[in-house]
Amino acid sequence: VNNELYKQKFQQMKILILGGTGFIGTNIIHKFSKKKNYKIFATWNKEKIIDNNKNITWIKCDLRNSKKVTSTTKNKDIVIQAAATTSGVNDIINRPYIHIADNAIMNANIFRSCHINNVKHLIFLSCTTMYKSSKKPLKEYEFDPNKDIDKKYFGVANTKIYNEKMCEFYSTIGKTKYSAIR
Repeated sequence: VNNELYKQKFQQMKILILGGTGFIGTNIIHKFSKKKNYKIFATWNKEKIIDNNKNITWIKCDLRNSKKVTSTTKNKDIVIQAAATTSGVNDIINRPYIHIADNAIMNANIFRSCHINNVKHLIFLSCTTMYKSSKKPLKEYEFDPNKDIDKKYFGVANTKIYNEKMCEFYSTIGKTKYSAIR
């Protein structure tokens, strides 16, 4: 029996969930915590959730800090990017600028760090703010970002499109697989 193959087969994959205290991050943690083949790491920034699950290692991390992001993503197999600076639709409509810089910086740090650390797979959770309302299902090839984005979502939608393009860029220059999910 080859010891190295045996170790690889039964070793826990290290999964890092960025934004572990948010709605999506919490649900991802819940799903993966039921599986024995994952060692779960999760980040928090402002509010730490008290969790008695010994399979979860909580890490305080301001994702705008590139050094902290690089150290947090080191030696991880999978990174799920579920973190964002958000505050609701009222701010998106009345103060659309407040989420742009922090989210752009955060994601730039995450994508670069995953590339540098040779993370096996980064999963970026995007959104659908770039699509106009429609009564019929929309197809990706029908979307034109130069004319289809509702002006009240222009900033946040273009930030998400930029981040998706950065996933595409990084996937062409290294070993890390990048997946963007809308």
